[in-house]
Amino acid sequence: MTLSPARVPATGVRRLTTTLYGYAFLDDFVLLYPVYALLFADTGMSLWQISSLFALWSITAVALEVPSGAWADAMSRRRLLWIGPLLTAAGFALWVIVPSYWAFAAGFVLWGAGGALGSGALEALVYDELDRLGAAGRYARVMGRARAARLVGTVACLGLAGPVFAQGGYAAVGAASFLACVLTALTATRFPEHRVRRDDAGDSWAMILRTGLAEVREDRSVRGALLLIPAVAAVWGALDEYTPLLVRDIGVAEATVPYLIMLIWAGVTVGSLLTGPAERLGPAGLATLLAGAALALAVGAASRSLAGIALVSVAFAGFQLAEVLADVRLQHRIDESRRATLTSVASLGTELATVATFGVYALLGTDMAHSSVFAVLAIPYLVTALVLARSRAARVRP
Repeated sequence: MTLSPARVPATGVRRLTTTLYGYAFLDDFVLLYPVYALLFADTGMSLWQISSLFALWSITAVALEVPSGAWADAMSRRRLLWIGPLLTAAGFALWVIVPSYWAFAAGFVLWGAGGALGSGALEALVYDELDRLGAAGRYARVMGRARAARLVGTVACLGLAGPVFAQGGYAAVGAASFLACVLTALTATRFPEHRVRRDDAGDSWAMILRTGLAEVREDRSVRGALLLIPAVAAVWGALDEYTPLLVRDIGVAEATVPYLIMLIWAGVTVGSLLTGPAERLGPAGLATLLAGAALALAVGAASRSLAGIALVSVAFAGFQLAEVLADVRLQHRIDESRRATLTSVASLGTELATVATFGVYALLGTDMAHSSVFAVLAIPYLVTALVLARSRAARVRP
């Protein structure tokens, strides 16, 4: 039986997206997420030691973020996508088999390295495969759904971690997390990859990194698209860690807090699913989206009410939508040979800006309520919206 030309791309897109959604779900379906801090404490780790483990995790991710993107442009991206989860699986195995400070530290290094290998490589592989199939215009919708699949995986592991832990303790949630990572790696082997790589010296990862950074310096549109990603992603990504404190401060019972957090993440999921229809938004539309989300965040947090938490959910939905659209803008502007490298540079910027936001939050939070800090941290989004609006006006004026 001979497939028609229209049938072949449809089949290819279906295989790619099915693999992507399964990979995204499994990658965040880690039952250790809700309890690993308890594991550290129950093993006898002090607060200082636990904090140092988190710092080591971040340092590993930051150190490997850009080199791993260059590796993804110099070698098989699919290979990195299955190696990464296996490194994470090895780290989780260490935590459960030989729980100790150094095992936890080694596990975080492996986890950070595994995450860095997939950062940039995944977006680059998906975009290039869609482009090969003549479906690059679907990138925003596809990646939005992939993020929604990740959120479903996170919510599922939150719901299952308690019962599994009650039945088998840390060994059970550790084994389930190890298995999820192995399944993630197996799923990654199903990704199609048709990119043709040259074998000359110009394809070395160091050369790719240098040429990618040169493109950022020389091309204003690439530079703007790259900087937009941390400007959109960092602040709300950091605020997410403090949402339980914001929710508790409105006076609800402790048992109610998780349900309101789920309400917020329901909004984020909706934002992910709206990326397809919203892809046509230009700079003015994106500026309006960011300004509206910033106002919803400020008003919702300052109101300190259940209705306010609903507004925070709306704000996070807007930020999630804007983050995916910012990624789309970057992917449309960069060359295939440096796609993973520059995507990783944007991720590095997001990591650094997120760490800076944590510091600002800590400084403001010493004298202000959580609701006030959330409202103040809406200001950077208003600034970003203003910059986008002015850049559009500058292009239209001539």
